[in-house]
Amino acid sequence: MNRRRSLPLVLLPVMCLGAAGAVVAQEDHSHHGQHPPVEEREPTPTAEQPVEHTAMDHSTMDHSAMDHDPVDHEAMGHAMPDGPAPAEPITPIPPLTDADRAAAFPELHHAMHHDSGINSFVLFNRLEGWDADHGRAFAWEGQGWIGTDVNRLWFRTEGEREDSATHSADLELLYGRGVTAWWDVVAGVRQEFQPAGRTWAAIGVQGLAPYMFETQATLYVDEDGRVEANVEVEYELLLTNRLVLQPLVEVNFAARDDVERGVGAGLSTAEAGLRLRYEFTRKFAPYVGLAHERAFGGTADLGRASGEPEADTRWVVGLRTWF
Repeated sequence: MNRRRSLPLVLLPVMCLGAAGAVVAQEDHSHHGQHPPVEEREPTPTAEQPVEHTAMDHSTMDHSAMDHDPVDHEAMGHAMPDGPAPAEPITPIPPLTDADRAAAFPELHHAMHHDSGINSFVLFNRLEGWDADHGRAFAWEGQGWIGTDVNRLWFRTEGEREDSATHSADLELLYGRGVTAWWDVVAGVRQEFQPAGRTWAAIGVQGLAPYMFETQATLYVDEDGRVEANVEVEYELLLTNRLVLQPLVEVNFAARDDVERGVGAGLSTAEAGLRLRYEFTRKFAPYVGLAHERAFGGTADLGRASGEPEADTRWVVGLRTWF
């Protein structure tokens, strides 16, 4: 019995050494055919992948090693001035000479701003009708010219008919000379057909007054020495590109009474009108308007004696055209 128990005791160390070697060999084979683990690294930022500053640990950065020197503006060509800005520019401006002024504002000669060609223009400012006390009435006012920009032959005409009878009509032929860019001096004759056949000498001015007022002032003298004057002012107010409001004021004066024509001395008559036209084209513009006419002084007295009203207000419908 002692021999059987001593045998396992002798083999026990050998069996322990064998088990340890098997464990070592198993660990070596477990790594066979595998690569050693690679250390993970942070990806390098690229243009498509911006740097995530919030994930950076700024507490470990050495700010003292960073270069925070101020920019040298003088080395960059940006010298900073000391004190206030200079009163004179760095590059001096040469003084203005008479030659510079002459080059900037050349003298305009006659041929530089006038056309020597022959042109013409005809305008009927008023072709209108209304209902009068004794029937329908019709009035016209027109003017035109032919010539150059400086020298022109003008005509003017106006008149009024009521109940198939002509109450007033006249025609003027005038020579006009442009004295400024906006004004002409005119002189010629006026033939009056109604109410009395008279011939008048005429002289006056016409043109565009300041603030765009069309102005016409004419003095008339007949063969008997009677003197009369007419002043007409009108304005065009553009409400839209086609809708135009045209106020007009016309006054007549006489130096002495003319019973045959029903005209008294002083301010004889005045007319104020307001016409609203629509320009289908610039040459064709129908209108509606309101006109008021009044006689004064001796003219009003002569009118009452012949049964004429002192004042007259009427609605008118008409056409303005030119060619």
